[in-house]
Amino acid sequence: MDTFIQQIINGLVLGSVYALVALGYTMVYGIINLINFAHGEVLMVGALTSWTVVTVLAGMGLPGWLLLLLGLIAAVIVCSVLNFGIEKVAYRPLRNAPRLAPLITAMGMSLLLQTLAMIIWKPNYKSFPILLPGDPHHVFGAVINNVQILILVSTAITLAGLMYLVNRTKLGRAMRATAENPRVAALMGVRPDTVISATFVIGAALAALAGVMYAANYGSVHHTMGFLPGLKAFTAAVFGGIGNLAGAMVGGVLLGLIESLGAGYIGDLTGGLLGSHYQDVFAFIVLILVLTLRPQGLLGERVADRS
Repeated sequence: MDTFIQQIINGLVLGSVYALVALGYTMVYGIINLINFAHGEVLMVGALTSWTVVTVLAGMGLPGWLLLLLGLIAAVIVCSVLNFGIEKVAYRPLRNAPRLAPLITAMGMSLLLQTLAMIIWKPNYKSFPILLPGDPHHVFGAVINNVQILILVSTAITLAGLMYLVNRTKLGRAMRATAENPRVAALMGVRPDTVISATFVIGAALAALAGVMYAANYGSVHHTMGFLPGLKAFTAAVFGGIGNLAGAMVGGVLLGLIESLGAGYIGDLTGGLLGSHYQDVFAFIVLILVLTLRPQGLLGERVADRS
């Protein structure tokens, strides 16, 4: 039972990170029907930016929570500017092109960002300092630390804020109108280009938060760290229903739980043949099953028919 509860906690923490990144995928897809495969690299840039800020300011005697906050603010700013530029330079000129063109561009942008990060931050792994020390907390025999609590709380607050933004604010109404029909939205006074840019910026801020939390939890950053979480977050978005914000949340959390429980019990289920390092396979098994049995995802796609 202790192992089960521990894996549930680990799965919720991991799933929270997936959910934050998956929201960026699903928001962009819901509005312009584009899968931004460079989104995982935005997470990586956010993590490396925060590591740089924390490392530079570490000798000033600032408390750990303030260093983490400053690193997060810097990561959000850098990632927002980066994603704004990516949309304007790489995606906007291809908005009316065949779908394959922006998809290839997104994959190329992903590789470009990895290469630039390798040049700027070097290819070696870097240790992310422990900024929130303290004794771990015990929950029914399982252990949860301060960073994991922060991830769960910040994710819940962020997701609630995003749902309020999309459903209750003027920008949210403009986003939903643009997703439904950008031409009609433009006739009603909405500026689709501005709304799309704002969507990319919001997605970048979520990815930056996920990157900082991921780095703080696992204690390591490097230039390829965004690829696998980005791919799994895309799987979570498809799992929950691409274009559906609630689906992205549910898909991310469920995928984290499936992966964590699988890693905890795969050894017992296979008689020791497979170990926990095979945990990445579960995300792609889920993707195959969803695409085969329920292509629209658990909560269904929410993409307008613009034909």
